[in-house]
Amino acid sequence: MTQPDFDAIVVGAGFAGLYMLHKLREEGFSARVYEAGSDVGGTWYWNRYPGARCDIESMEYSYSFDEDLQQEWEWSERYATQPEILRYLEHVAERFDLRRDIRFDTRVASARWHEEARLWRIETERGETATARHLIMGTGCLSSVNRPDIPGLDDFAGETWITGLWPHEGVDFTGRKVAVIGTGSSAVQSIPVIAREAERVTVFQRTPNFVVPAHNHPLDKDRQDAIKADYAALREAARKGAAGIRLPGGRAEKLALNSTEEERRAEYEKRWAYGGLTFMAAYADLGLIRESNETAADFIRGKIRERVEDPETAGKLCPTDHPAGAKRMCVDIGYYETYNEDHVELVDIRETPIARVTATGVETGDRLYEVDSIVLATGFDAMTGTLSRIDIRGRGGAKLKDKWEAGPTTYLGLMSAGFPNLFLVTGPGSPSVLSNMIVSIEQHVEYIADTLVALRSRGADTIEPLEAAEQSWVEHVNEVAAPTVMMQANSWYLGANIPGKPRIFMPYIGGVPTYRKMPRAAGDGACGSGLLPSQEHDLPPLQYPDQLIAGDVHQRITAIDDRRRHRSLAREPERGDEQREFEDIAAIASADPPHHRGDLLEHRPVALHHRAVHVEIGDAEAEGDPEQHGAVIADRGPSQ
Repeated sequence: MTQPDFDAIVVGAGFAGLYMLHKLREEGFSARVYEAGSDVGGTWYWNRYPGARCDIESMEYSYSFDEDLQQEWEWSERYATQPEILRYLEHVAERFDLRRDIRFDTRVASARWHEEARLWRIETERGETATARHLIMGTGCLSSVNRPDIPGLDDFAGETWITGLWPHEGVDFTGRKVAVIGTGSSAVQSIPVIAREAERVTVFQRTPNFVVPAHNHPLDKDRQDAIKADYAALREAARKGAAGIRLPGGRAEKLALNSTEEERRAEYEKRWAYGGLTFMAAYADLGLIRESNETAADFIRGKIRERVEDPETAGKLCPTDHPAGAKRMCVDIGYYETYNEDHVELVDIRETPIARVTATGVETGDRLYEVDSIVLATGFDAMTGTLSRIDIRGRGGAKLKDKWEAGPTTYLGLMSAGFPNLFLVTGPGSPSVLSNMIVSIEQHVEYIADTLVALRSRGADTIEPLEAAEQSWVEHVNEVAAPTVMMQANSWYLGANIPGKPRIFMPYIGGVPTYRKMPRAAGDGACGSGLLPSQEHDLPPLQYPDQLIAGDVHQRITAIDDRRRHRSLAREPERGDEQREFEDIAAIASADPPHHRGDLLEHRPVALHHRAVHVEIGDAEAEGDPEQHGAVIADRGPSQ
């Protein structure tokens, strides 16, 4: 068998790529990382716009895999800025001597699976090639910027900046007239800082966002020491939180609709005073019922009107077309107060759309706004953008981009059928952007490393999810999202910000704790792998508070159950006996109606086939009994 240059090639040197490299080395694998930037950092290398910072608290937005590392690093603020996060990652790279295995300023252009050799061959934009048994994509969920197609944008004579590709030397806006297009997270963070320098700032807003205060502050040593004294408890609490962060006061059990107006007001005020993304954890039904969600949305709109002095501007800043939290909630430091400045103007482009950009400014239907600089705060081609820009080809030369043309399909957000040995760190179909990314990254890195160790111990060459298992997971991801308010917004979670991109809910909304049980439930405890199933198992049940059974959510769950039952019984076998066995399991599971269990409404989901992946043994080993290697041999694919 052809020997590859490396056991694994990793693409990306951000949080995912750095830990993946460290873990591979720890397990005795050879690896090389390819990074487009000139140094480590990933998204924190590129996103250097004014005011850039994380919206997860610093003490939680950091690695937990090394006790000495988390004890020695000192964070300066509750929410770390981009420069501080980048210094942290540089420290990690130095501390673990990671740079020697990273090829910087190198963008991967293509990756092809060679079936006979059973390895991946990558080619960079500079023509360099390398081979590896495994290809691991640590390219991040928010790494491909979205440059809007605005007529005349290239004709602008001034400076145009994109928040996701900010110049490293910074930009001086002193005395300049600046147009900011977009009001998402990067705009919310950058506008107050730009306004402190610029002569005039004009903000072009299509959709206002729900924004909660950060209440950022310096982290004193006593506070950090108290956390570090029992860091393990904080990490465990975060992993038990639905979003991978600890929830002050624990998980919400009460429902907004069952609380009085006075009780809701008191709870929301308490959350507002605390600050941050945990605001939406106030009640258990805010993500499920629009009427409940409106109580939180009304509260936030009231706060906007309190903070913005001009009633007309305040009205434009109040979101009314989507539920709170259905788009990425923003965390601010002085955002709304910036609109009280005389030199800051808000333009609602739903009322007066941008017609074109001219050489001197931005023209709407009724006016030309002359500016010196344009800042495009227009976000990213999230989740799939970077993967689709690399020519990735699997079995039979099939393109991943073509397979995902109607939306990404993965097994657990970790692998995709037809692409052996290709691993995705926080890929579509995993909690990823709905969670603390570091919690999810560490989980995936450790599962991938465990899987590679298991393959090595079994003498196996390749691993790949079965199409039936992948399809069931994709269905589950969408069915969990269907009853929630997340489906009631044109968000980048659905790809709605990219023209022509299929509308499919990409992250897994079932929560970090539920998802963390899933790969282990599917795994073989003997080998510790998260991708080598040894027994059949069910997908996690859909669970909702008992009070919701008679409501709209119950009706939607019943409709899902009907669709799932019809689909399970109607699907034609595609894999012989194994597929028929899968259908039998699916039909039985789907035939059960929703039923009570304690104070929960449980919906029995389709069971995954107990052979969720297939593993291939090299020619020499394959001549023996595959079971002696502990491997599952299913369809060996076209190479056989």
